[in-house]
Amino acid sequence: MRTKGMAGRSMAALVALVAVCGCTAQGVDADGKHRSPVHIDLPRTPTASHPPTASRTPAGDKPSGTSTPVPAPAPAKVLWSAGDKGTAVRELQARLRQVAWLFDGPTGTYDDLTVTAVRGFQGKRGLPRTGETDAVTWQRLVRMTHEPTKWELYALGGQPAAAPDPRCMTGRALCISKTSRTLRWMIDGKTVSTMAVRFGAQYTPTREGVFSVYWKSRHHVSTLYDSPMPYAMFFSGGQAVHYSYDFAARGYAGGSHGCVNVRDEVKIAALFAQVRTGDKVVVYW
Repeated sequence: MRTKGMAGRSMAALVALVAVCGCTAQGVDADGKHRSPVHIDLPRTPTASHPPTASRTPAGDKPSGTSTPVPAPAPAKVLWSAGDKGTAVRELQARLRQVAWLFDGPTGTYDDLTVTAVRGFQGKRGLPRTGETDAVTWQRLVRMTHEPTKWELYALGGQPAAAPDPRCMTGRALCISKTSRTLRWMIDGKTVSTMAVRFGAQYTPTREGVFSVYWKSRHHVSTLYDSPMPYAMFFSGGQAVHYSYDFAARGYAGGSHGCVNVRDEVKIAALFAQVRTGDKVVVYW
C-alpha cells in the first residue's frame, strides 16, 4: 500500500524526468487526480536548425573585431599628356631640363621626348611610370626646381616676336629685336616670316642701328674664326645674319662674335633666297 509520502516522491521524480526530457508533464496530485499540464521551457543548445540568436548592439556602436573598409585613393589628376601644347608644357619641359631629364626644347609641345623624360623622372622617385604629368608628379618636380627664367623657357627659341620698330614699316626690312631675340622679315609693313636669333657675346656685341645688306655668301666660312657661316647676309663690317650650328645645338647657352645667329636652317634658307642686296637691316631694343 502506497503512502502519501511515496506518492509525493514519485511525483517529484516524474517532474524531474520531464524536466530532463523537456516534455509537457501531466501532473497528478496526491489524491491521484490529474492537474493542468505543466509547461517547462528548457534552454536550447545551438544546432544547425536553431542557430544562436545574435545579441543586439547599441545604436552607434560597432561590433568588436570589425572595421570600416578604407576606400582606395582616387588617382591623381592628369594635368598634361602627349599631344598637349602651351606655355604650361613649356614650363614643364624647362623644369625637366633643370634636373637633366630633358635636353631638347623647351618646345611647348608634349612630344615623345617629354613622355620619356617624365616617365624616367617618375620611375626614379617611385611614382607610377605613366609618362603623363599628374598632380603628384608636378608637385614633386616643382619642389626640386626653380621657376624658369624667360630664356630658360625659350632656350631654343619659339618666343613671341616683339612689335616691329617703326623704321621697319616701309620697304623690305630685316627687323631684328634684341628685346625678344627675334627677326621679322617684313615687306611694306607686313611680316612675311619670323625666327629666333641670338647676338654677340659681352665683348663682341652686335651693333645696333639701321644698315643694309651689302653682300650675300651661301657657303661662307669666317676667315677670322675659321667657323662656318652658312647663308650669310652681311650688313655691318664682318657682322652678318647667318645660320649657326652652335645655336641649333645649344640655344641661348652660347653667343656669337657679333653676328646675328639663326638656328632654324629651313627658315633662313628661305630668307636667304628672298633677301636682296640693299635690303634694310634694323637692329633695335
